[in-house]
Amino acid sequence: MTIFGRFWGNLGFFPITALIVSAMLLLGGCAETQLGAHMAKSAMGDRHPDGSGGVYKVGTPYQVFGVWYYPQENDKYDSTGIASWYGAQFHGKKTANGEIFDMNAVSAAHPTLPMPTLARVTNLENGRSIVVRVNDRGPFAKGREIDMSKRAAELLGFLNQGTAKVRVQYLGPAPMPGGPPVNVASYQETFVMPAAESKPEDLDAVPVAGVKTASLSGEPLPLVPATQAEATPQGASMQPIPDDKAPPQVQVEKVPVSGANNLYVQAGAFSNYENALTVKQQLSQLGEASISETTVGEQTLYRVRVPAENVDSADQLLNGVVQRGHAGARIIVD
Repeated sequence: MTIFGRFWGNLGFFPITALIVSAMLLLGGCAETQLGAHMAKSAMGDRHPDGSGGVYKVGTPYQVFGVWYYPQENDKYDSTGIASWYGAQFHGKKTANGEIFDMNAVSAAHPTLPMPTLARVTNLENGRSIVVRVNDRGPFAKGREIDMSKRAAELLGFLNQGTAKVRVQYLGPAPMPGGPPVNVASYQETFVMPAAESKPEDLDAVPVAGVKTASLSGEPLPLVPATQAEATPQGASMQPIPDDKAPPQVQVEKVPVSGANNLYVQAGAFSNYENALTVKQQLSQLGEASISETTVGEQTLYRVRVPAENVDSADQLLNGVVQRGHAGARIIVD
């Protein structure tokens, strides 16, 4: 399966244009949900004898549809956005770190978190919260934060509607096959739902015409191309899931969710207010663009956002923001 392996499905149920379809067919892609790719290296490492295992993997920067993703170990990861899900068409196939995807297990695909990782995903619309195993790369459709397995989407209560507003929080490394177990219950017992905070990796300014921007370190973000071997999965043939490998029971918690949980498209965050003002004026024709101030460490940043009424309108708005030169724009919930 190529990096164009997971595209349709839960794109907010938007129609796919003939142009995209043609391009995907030429590239040999198959589709069910968003352009989630199994971004596996050619050498996956030693697999567990029962075929269920994989390797620990962070990965190198890679580019999909003009957007760069920077996988990294980040124990402070805490982000909001839109979740989607994927299922039958990839059941039994390899994930990005060489595990076997089971749509009936509680797992997820994420663009940048290490694999395998345990993360808490909370549905901000109904308060349902679960711990999932992140073992795949994706989704890569614009505006999606995480791609859940079919079972995970069912437990979070958005299987039928296809998408949900969620919060994703890093918990720690997931257990490896044959390794020591991880006490997932400890994450459940100690979990609280504080307000999400903006982090440096979410606030890197996006270059626009006539505006000088930089990352928080003051240096431009590196554009390191991914090799074809890194971008193309190996051996992604269908494999059965043994009947005796039934996924363990997962505890669904009900947590209080506060705030309006409004949707916004955030074009970027800037250390210079004048730069933020320029971007706000540029986006004013799309909606009521605003500038909100936040502090990361000791640095003040100015976020430029445009509100959206729902997921469908956020998708349309995101396309408009990207077309105006903000390739790194994203949908957030606040």
